[in-house]
Amino acid sequence: MIFASGVAVAEPDGGNSRYDRWARTSGTVLAGWYNSQTGLYDTTNWWNAANALNAEIDLSRQQRLDVGARHAAITYERNIAGGFFNHYYDDEGWWALAWINAYDLTKDKRYLATARSVFGDMTTGWDDVCGGGIWWNKERTYKNAIPNELFISVAARLAARTKGAASKEYLEWARKGWTWFANSGMINSAGLINDGLDDSCANNGRPTWTYNQGVILGALTDLAVLTRDPELLRTAHRIANAAITTIVYPNGILREPCEPTVCGADGPQFKGVFMRNLSYLNERSPRPQYADFIRLNAKSIWEHNRNAANQIGLVWTGPFDSADAARQSSAQDALNAAAAL
Repeated sequence: MIFASGVAVAEPDGGNSRYDRWARTSGTVLAGWYNSQTGLYDTTNWWNAANALNAEIDLSRQQRLDVGARHAAITYERNIAGGFFNHYYDDEGWWALAWINAYDLTKDKRYLATARSVFGDMTTGWDDVCGGGIWWNKERTYKNAIPNELFISVAARLAARTKGAASKEYLEWARKGWTWFANSGMINSAGLINDGLDDSCANNGRPTWTYNQGVILGALTDLAVLTRDPELLRTAHRIANAAITTIVYPNGILREPCEPTVCGADGPQFKGVFMRNLSYLNERSPRPQYADFIRLNAKSIWEHNRNAANQIGLVWTGPFDSADAARQSSAQDALNAAAAL
């Protein structure tokens, strides 16, 4: 079991310097959508904004930029009155992860306190329907993968950043969440995660969205570090390998099931979430196929899915279709991942 970062091998065509350059250039474009009056990103929605901020924080950490800390502070001040709560537990999970990441970057304790507060609200979504797990929304209409993956991930990260009884409680929630999830039936026979459960608490067979294969990688990586349970990493690797060999175009580029035309406002965000979490797994338990996959996708994004203004579209094989903050921040996650190798 490996919990150390791998050593990147220099490439003959520019190595990581080009990925650094691409990540910085894309980051400049993404920052152009940031609205300092709202603390959010024009052209995209509430939950997407948490992911866009996460991408900027990661870029700032890697490239020693100040944009992540600046935008985190503005976003916090503009939106803290609402506590980063809403009617969707998955939205809350995205913001909790963003504030944990902001805390890691800045050590501002307000951010960690906010993540803890948000997670406290997420726990109110847990009940015994289908044997456990949290609901997608507060109307309790659907039990599905993404809020529960986020629940495990947030709990594990909070356990690692707190002490004493609080840390133990977060770890228990993470373990409880994973035990339920692993036995829920949402992980199918191909090793991929379907969208959720039907009214009979069985796998509903809905699409294997890329972000559902991604968030769980980060969650299991953190839980493995906390528990030293090697089976958790083995499970993460099974899911990761299933995803990078199955949810792809023939040339190996990551493909969202909704592509190329019907992904709406949410779907363009998904692939970046996968790449961010694949990178997170690879940093702690590296595999050469992950590095190859990350570089392949970053190269395709930059060479085939970018316009003259360095805006990035939906389909990473190209051609460029249109620009918005969801598309850009999703690609930013992939470019950050390549720069991190």
